Amino acid sequence: MTEDFDISDARSYLTGLQQSITSALNAMDDMPFVVDAWRKEAHEPLQGNGITMMMEGGAVFERAGCGFSHVSGPKLPPSATAHRPELSGAPFEAMGVSLVFHPRNPYVPTVHMNLRMIVAKPEGLPPVAWFGGGMDLTPYYGFEEDAVHFHQTCKSSLMPFGQDLHPRFKTWCDIYFCNKHRQEQRGVGGIFFDDFSELGMQQSFAMLQSVGDAFLTAYMPIVGRRKDMAYGEKERDFQLYRRGRYVEFNLVWDRGTHFGLQSGGRTESILLSMPPLVSWSYKHQSLSGSPEAQLVSYFLVPKDWV
Repeated sequence: MTEDFDISDARSYLTGLQQSITSALNAMDDMPFVVDAWRKEAHEPLQGNGITMMMEGGAVFERAGCGFSHVSGPKLPPSATAHRPELSGAPFEAMGVSLVFHPRNPYVPTVHMNLRMIVAKPEGLPPVAWFGGGMDLTPYYGFEEDAVHFHQTCKSSLMPFGQDLHPRFKTWCDIYFCNKHRQEQRGVGGIFFDDFSELGMQQSFAMLQSVGDAFLTAYMPIVGRRKDMAYGEKERDFQLYRRGRYVEFNLVWDRGTHFGLQSGGRTESILLSMPPLVSWSYKHQSLSGSPEAQLVSYFLVPKDWV
C-alpha cells in the first residue's frame, strides 16, 4: 500500500452498511432476518469471522441474503490473481459485504451488490491492497423508468470521484455480468469495478462508501413501485425460468463465488445468492411481442440508460 490506511475503518463501514440495509428490508417486509455469526478456526483453510443475515418467506422478499465476512488465508486463489500474476500464492486478507435479494413478485427485480477490500501480502514486498464491487439489477419484466432510475443513482454515486468512472464501470458491468455461454446479459447492468486503488487508498475507499450508501436509494423505490402489482401463474413461471439464468451465471462465471469456493470459504454464506425456487425448460420460447420476449430483445441488451 502506498499510504497509511487502517483496514478497521473498512470493517466498521461494511458492518454498518449490512445493518442499515437489512433494517430497511425488515421495515418494508416486517420479517426478521436470521443472524448467523460464524468463525473460521486456525485449523481451517481460512481464518476469520463474519455475519450472514438471511430473510426467507417474506411477503415482499422470498429470499434475501446479506453477508459480511473478514477472512485471511495463506494463498490467494487463482480467481484473485488472474490479472495480478505477480501476487500468485501470496498470503491475503479480505473483507466484504455481499447481498442478493430475490423478491416474490415477478415485477420486482432481483438485485445484487458486493463491496470488498483485498490486501495481498507478498513475501519481502510491501502489502498491495485494492477495492472491488458494484451493484446490478436483474428484472424479470422490464420497466424503462426502473432501469433509468437505477443507472442514474449509480452514476450520481461516482460523479464526485471523476467523470470517467461511470462510463468505465458501467461498461465493465455489462461485460462482466454476461452469460457468455448463452451470449445473453444477466440483467440491465449497473456498475462494476475491481482491482481499484487508482485514487489512492483513502479516496478509493471514499468511492466505495459512496457506492454502498447509494444502494437503498437505487433499489428501494423500485420495490415500492412494483411489489403490489397483480400477477398470475404465467408471470410466476417466467420468473422461475429466468432465475435459472441467474443461477447459471453465479455458478459458471462469477469470480466472487469462485474466490470463496477456491479459498475454502464458508459454503452456506457463499451460496446465499441462490434463489429459493428456480426452474429450467428446454429451448424456452416466448411469444413474439410479449413482455417476456421484450425482456430479452430490449432490456437485456447493453445500452446507455442515462
